[in-house]
Amino acid sequence: MEQQRGRKCGGPPRAGSGPSASRPGPPSWRGGPPSGQEGPEQEGPPSWRGGPPWWRQGPPWWRQSPPWWRLGDAAARRLPWLTTALLTLFVQVGTTFAGRGQSDREPVDGFARALLFAGTASLLLRHRHPVPVAYFAAGSALVYLGAGYPYGPVLITVAVGCFAAIVAGHRYAAWGAVAMLWTGHLLVAHWLYRYLPPSGDGARSWGGEVVVAVWVVAIAAVSELARTRREQWAKERAERELAAKRRADEERLRMARELHDVLAHSISVINVQAGVGLALLDSDPEQARTALTTIKSASKEALGEVRQVLDTLRAPGAAPRAPAPGLGRLPELVEQARSTGLTVTVATEGRRADLPPGADLAAFRIVQEALTNVVRHSGSRNARVLVHHAPDAVTLRVDDDGPATGADAGGSGNGLAGMRERAAALGGTIEAGPRPDGGFRVTAVLPTRTVATQSAENTAPQEDQ
Repeated sequence: MEQQRGRKCGGPPRAGSGPSASRPGPPSWRGGPPSGQEGPEQEGPPSWRGGPPWWRQGPPWWRQSPPWWRLGDAAARRLPWLTTALLTLFVQVGTTFAGRGQSDREPVDGFARALLFAGTASLLLRHRHPVPVAYFAAGSALVYLGAGYPYGPVLITVAVGCFAAIVAGHRYAAWGAVAMLWTGHLLVAHWLYRYLPPSGDGARSWGGEVVVAVWVVAIAAVSELARTRREQWAKERAERELAAKRRADEERLRMARELHDVLAHSISVINVQAGVGLALLDSDPEQARTALTTIKSASKEALGEVRQVLDTLRAPGAAPRAPAPGLGRLPELVEQARSTGLTVTVATEGRRADLPPGADLAAFRIVQEALTNVVRHSGSRNARVLVHHAPDAVTLRVDDDGPATGADAGGSGNGLAGMRERAAALGGTIEAGPRPDGGFRVTAVLPTRTVATQSAENTAPQEDQ
């Protein structure tokens, strides 16, 4: 109908215009519930449907990642100067106090301090190079313990290094560092103690090794839990960003359809009236004046509707200043079409009811675009509009007697595709093509009952029983 009226599509397939857009069935079968609405829940008593909110979503502190994990990769790779300095101070001071209660171990001297400092200083690079840091921390701790120095906070260095490696995704490397430390400690504590300080030291009890093993498993378990939760946070963040992008794309397409429908109709009226005015400017000035008045009215209305669409960009979420057009403005639309020389007859069938805002706007825009296409591409000056109201749908049919003019009317070729998108967004269908007896027909079926309304109607008889 646009460019070539014999074609059934007005351009390449667009979003929402595929086979699913014309699939029969109620709206609730196609694409799930509308945005902002929940579909029907599974069967079962309300007390256990989906579980309680705290079970489905978790506590608030669990659902939201810590601030330092929401900074992104660039911020996470900054050198952690503050935490490393505090950890170094804690290890140095804590080892001093731990050594006072272990008189059988070697006193903490300069070499011990250097080993402790080297281990904690390496943690400064734990975000950039987690695997080497984990092995270095474990190696420095092994040398420290092998030299006979007191047990104490030195093991915290290994725990922090392995924690960073596991959270970064290097699970096996962290386990390897821990296994190296534990194996080396077993050799030192049970076989090599004879050759290492302190002198006269004996073999450690195997019960102590069990404590060390429990400590290692606990650190690994906490690290795995943190890694899993961090991956979940990253996935949720990516899903939120994808959903925001999808909403932005849908809003962009909606505005493009609105602007196309508003401008295409108004510019078509202006184009026809401008041609009439130029043709009659000398022979019939009064008729030319009427054409100019129509141009002024059409341009003013177009500017108002364009301003209303653009206002949503300046103030997202704000209520529109004027109500959206609907089938209540159909007489006004017909009058504008008649001003271009097109004779339009309107028939209404069924019991008229108030339509949902989305269906009402889509119905108006579909009739508007269909009449615009008649003005642009049809050689006929007659069009018929039928509006059929049913309990759960409204059917629109726009016919003209053709034939197609074959002239390039300057359109973008997106009118039919835009109508299909509008119908598909509501779960409806669009059929457009030439009639067997000549001319062109556009038929749209738009559902008028939402999923929530259907659910309420279906449950009402059960409650009465």
